[in-house]
Amino acid sequence: MAISLPQGTVVTPQEFSLLLVAVIASSLGQLFLKLGALQLGQVTSANALHLILSMATTPTVLLGLFAYGVGAVAYILVLTRVNLSVAAPSASLIYVASVVMGVLVFKEDLSLGRLVGLGLIMAGVVLVASR
Repeated sequence: MAISLPQGTVVTPQEFSLLLVAVIASSLGQLFLKLGALQLGQVTSANALHLILSMATTPTVLLGLFAYGVGAVAYILVLTRVNLSVAAPSASLIYVASVVMGVLVFKEDLSLGRLVGLGLIMAGVVLVASR
């Protein structure tokens, strides 16, 4: 079974799954990089070199980079099968996932403006993928 989009664009369940893996892996990469950054502490001119070198031995930073790598590989696989005009806007759902994780994991504020912005991103993905 395939998902038919207007103008002859078809996204199969496998392609949709790959895109979902790319979005989830990249979003998890954001999460782990933030957790690693919190472990490293704030960068200043006095500690910049030390923090940069510490990134190579911080497990959460490495996990974040690995997750990004998985997301990149999945996205490349998507690009071999799906039009860029569908794949790229769909990948912007990483922004939505990142805001949700920021709110849930890091207790960041979700203002009305951010909520409207997320809605616009989601609406844009739907419009671009369906046109």
